[in-house]
Amino acid sequence: MTMRSPRRAALAALLALIVPVLTGCTGQTPVAATPPAGIRRPPATTAGALRHLVADGAPGAASLITRDGRFWGSRFSTAGAADLRTGRAMEQSDHFRAGSLTKPLIATVILQLVAERKLALRDTAAAHLPAGVPARWPATGKSDGSDLRKVTIRQLLAHTSGLFDYPRDPRLVRQLYGTGFAAHRYDTHTPVQLLRIALRHRPVAAPGARYSYANTNYLVLGLIIKRVTGHSYATEIRRRILVPAGLSHTSFPGTDPSLPKPHGRAYSLVGGRRVDATFLDPSRAGAAGAMVTTLGDLNRFLSALLSGEFLAPRQMAQLRNEKSTGGAYGLGLYATRLPCGVTVWGHSGDINGSYAEAAGTADGRHLVSYRVNIDTPARPEDGTAVLAAEFCPEHRP
Repeated sequence: MTMRSPRRAALAALLALIVPVLTGCTGQTPVAATPPAGIRRPPATTAGALRHLVADGAPGAASLITRDGRFWGSRFSTAGAADLRTGRAMEQSDHFRAGSLTKPLIATVILQLVAERKLALRDTAAAHLPAGVPARWPATGKSDGSDLRKVTIRQLLAHTSGLFDYPRDPRLVRQLYGTGFAAHRYDTHTPVQLLRIALRHRPVAAPGARYSYANTNYLVLGLIIKRVTGHSYATEIRRRILVPAGLSHTSFPGTDPSLPKPHGRAYSLVGGRRVDATFLDPSRAGAAGAMVTTLGDLNRFLSALLSGEFLAPRQMAQLRNEKSTGGAYGLGLYATRLPCGVTVWGHSGDINGSYAEAAGTADGRHLVSYRVNIDTPARPEDGTAVLAAEFCPEHRP
């Protein structure tokens, strides 16, 4: 699981007058409106890398490149199929599950609450849990068990809490990803139920001792947002992020197993074969990864975040601070150092049948998002190659 300013409003008005150009890896250029005078679309630098993703097992792959903050001049490229049955190609407007790309939005809301002095990063998680939510698993009665009274909000954001990653629970693994997927794909899970599963396991490390990525951390942050604001994390994200930034194609479906139209199919590997995983109850991911979005909304969100539209400078510095994780993760974002030496900021996310990543330069003006309609790329280097093809000048055609 590994989803404003006057300038943005003006861009939204301009976008309504422009028909996006969807250029696939086939080299065919469909009929489309001409971009504004002087605006040229970036070249299809990622096309070859997308073909490699498909050759290595992804049914389909797609990317969206935005340079100089010119969203109306973004370049969309695709390879393979969005639907293996019909052969339909992926489209720029397709909705998909974004998995852990939900986490930067959760982190943004938490850091806004810190700026509003409704929270402090040094506060314990237990101090802000809703009534009835367990802070530890009482059945263990052991002092070395998982205990949210010893975990801070900063540690949750940075994945240094030591909490067990609940999707790794053996029973859940079978139900969510293994042989039990067909029978359990529509099961509903509440955050408290998932948290109880995590707390039953011993921590993987003492709080603050080391970085260990765990979806449980952001599950807890979603509960904290509920307690502090009185609203669900989805409501607060809509109010604070989606509406101001005009992200009209991003949603949080709760327990709804469907996807907004248009969308392709999602494929998951179960027992060595592809299984259609398009529809499922996303409550299994919750605040850690239930977001549904599009490539265009990913680029717009990340641009707004990196350019400082959502957070004050102090919180932006905290967002990027990877000191406590030895350079592995900030407080909701991480830096990717590409082979050519360029560093980009972003996040990736996966859930059954979908993997996506979005990354951008520190100022948010140069962005790449890409996706495949399978759980994860077969080779991690294939994903890095998509970013390098655009951000590393020597890789450009």
